[in-house]
Amino acid sequence: MKVLVIGDGCSDVFRYGTCDRISPEAPVPIMKPTRTTGNGGMAINVYENLKALGVDCDIMTNDIRPVKTRYVDEISNQMLLRVDESDEIRPLMVEELEAIDFIKYYAVVISDYDKGYLSDVDIKYISNRHNLVFMDTKKKLGKWAMNIKYIKLNNKEFKENVSREFKDKYEHNLIVTKGKNGAVLNFSKEFPIEDEHEVRDLSGAGDTFLAGLVADYVKNNDICEAIRFANRCAAWVVSQKGVAVIDFEKI
Repeated sequence: MKVLVIGDGCSDVFRYGTCDRISPEAPVPIMKPTRTTGNGGMAINVYENLKALGVDCDIMTNDIRPVKTRYVDEISNQMLLRVDESDEIRPLMVEELEAIDFIKYYAVVISDYDKGYLSDVDIKYISNRHNLVFMDTKKKLGKWAMNIKYIKLNNKEFKENVSREFKDKYEHNLIVTKGKNGAVLNFSKEFPIEDEHEVRDLSGAGDTFLAGLVADYVKNNDICEAIRFANRCAAWVVSQKGVAVIDFEKI
């Protein structure tokens, strides 16, 4: 059951180091770098996690990628600074979108960080051509999202969208993630975290949840079980340093 991931991609870089003193020039810590790690982020992270979970998938994303560099204290895992470079992403071209053979994909996963790769019109086009589309978006929802099968938002994004009209439109296909409190389906059905882990780093947790949700759904066709599995994936990944790819044997 092949899956297509489409959305904004970036490069995540983590520079770890030790912080033993405060700068005499300003009230900031002085970091001595010890190591650097890096991996694909945003839509690429969703794609890598789907592959790690055994899903056959393709990806469409931007070739020139923003770089998010995080400077992190090695001992406390406290982020000291994040630097985003080249944050502008070229839009997906119409001819690229129209060239997609949607028939060969069992599901389509939209990972929209609202950096410019996908427009509202692009997303509406995708959802009109495939009946099983999952979406995680930073955009404020509108009529363009009406045909999306399942929409995943975090709690902050959900609060920014709430209105009577919003609830009437999305009461049957909305999943809201609430961190340590798990997730909620359709404004009412709660899915608590079953196996809690010590939180080390929240980076990429939403991507991992989305990947776990899709991986389990395409296997079992049960959205409730898929949410429970996605919770387990996200709970594990926040116990790791940096943007980690899921280890199926450890969930």
